[in-house]
Amino acid sequence: MRILLIEDDTEAAAYMAKGLREAGHTVDVAANGTDGLFLATTERYDAMIVDRMLPGLDGLAIVQAVRGSGNTTPVLILSALGKVDDRVRGLKAGGDDYLVKPYAFAELLARLEALGRRVSAATPETRLRVEDLEMDLLARTVTRSGRPIDLQPREFRLLEYLMRHAGQVVTRTMLLENVWEYHFDPQTNLIDVHISRLRQKVDKDFEQALIHTVRGAGYTLRAAR
Repeated sequence: MRILLIEDDTEAAAYMAKGLREAGHTVDVAANGTDGLFLATTERYDAMIVDRMLPGLDGLAIVQAVRGSGNTTPVLILSALGKVDDRVRGLKAGGDDYLVKPYAFAELLARLEALGRRVSAATPETRLRVEDLEMDLLARTVTRSGRPIDLQPREFRLLEYLMRHAGQVVTRTMLLENVWEYHFDPQTNLIDVHISRLRQKVDKDFEQALIHTVRGAGYTLRAAR
């Protein structure tokens, strides 16, 4: 997921951002309410984590403004205010979940991913994103850092499968069954050829490679570690 984190505590923000990135998510960080609201209303995110007490503009005001603009991105509110009335105010302002500080990072991650699953189940996915690589499933277009990438239909389907399983190891058998609909091994270098072509288009002109070979296992699409 692409996540917006609005948190003025520099140390806490760095810790959360590091953990979320290690879990495979992309994170933008805003250190105050004004910058946070600007990003929330001008960029597209899959989820937002908003601290309640912020300089410039408090978290509840941000959530209310976001909802007022028609934005339905899931919001997890963080706060040291943990009374029932505080939580109710956060949810009534438009928050989807409310987590009281101090909290365990594992719980924050679980709650965030639960929000993501809830939205995925309710709304058909029309865009995929991994780092700076984006795929529009409706327009059937792919861009990286805003630059269009021209793919053949099979290459598009192969990349879509890799992006849907970003961070996971995808085996040759999985690709044969789900991209080519083969339920047998054709004993050819079919996959190697298509992966090579895809790398030429997706990775060649960019500093960071996203498509990686996992020796003896298959392939994975992820940012370099």
